[in-house]
Amino acid sequence: MKIYSLVGKSGTGKSYQAIGLSHEKRIEYIIDDGLFIGAGAILAGRSAKRAGTKVGAIKTALFKDDEHRNEVVAKIIEEKPAAILVIGTSDKMVSLICSRLGLPQPEETIYIEDLTTMDERKIARRYRHELGQHIIPAPTLEVKKEFSGYFLHPLRVLKDMREGRSEATERSVVRPTFSYLGNFTISDKAIIDIVEGTAARTPAADSVESVFISKKQTGIRVYAGLIVKNGNPIFKVAEDIQLSIKEAIEKMTSMNVLSVEIEIRGLMWEVK
Repeated sequence: MKIYSLVGKSGTGKSYQAIGLSHEKRIEYIIDDGLFIGAGAILAGRSAKRAGTKVGAIKTALFKDDEHRNEVVAKIIEEKPAAILVIGTSDKMVSLICSRLGLPQPEETIYIEDLTTMDERKIARRYRHELGQHIIPAPTLEVKKEFSGYFLHPLRVLKDMREGRSEATERSVVRPTFSYLGNFTISDKAIIDIVEGTAARTPAADSVESVFISKKQTGIRVYAGLIVKNGNPIFKVAEDIQLSIKEAIEKMTSMNVLSVEIEIRGLMWEVK
């Protein structure tokens, strides 16, 4: 197993550069901020960006918790990677991560200054410190499972490849809990309003009788009881509303919707 390292100060764009560097070096796996990432998926670990404090984030990034460490080590053994890119803020940090996970020390170290200009690093620091945005080198669909309820959006980068081809890679932008912009919450009432508003815009729906929300670590479950106008295909109406509610909640809140349960409680007959 060959270990590469990408080293640079916090907020200088390491995670943003990681995917491009991995393509160039043909590295299929990345260790970044407590996560083990491979083949466009978060395979194991938990993100330091979810920690409630900066100290907690550092401990997570260094795999200080035994359960966290053991989960990642087991997945590495299972995957049998030929190469891993380990990202850190210093050579010492990378060395500590490798020692903690039982990995060889890096054979090749790339510094962020080798990949970016001073102006690019200034822009990266602005996004980190002024806007509170962090990059995770994984698709947003994957990151949503880890960051349900956080503000996030996909960042697609079109990378020129050899032989005249191009490839679109995706990174995800999140605003973590310990952001300088402060914490935030999304109330159940706001989600209920989204559900009711979405259902009301469906022509076949007459009214929303009740809505219940259940929040989990990985996302939310939604239950809605509806009255439907007579003469409409009930199962098709329920399916359409189910999909519309899921899309609306995920678009407006960035929450991962685990399920939407629709109960048709009755039919409304129109008097002519």
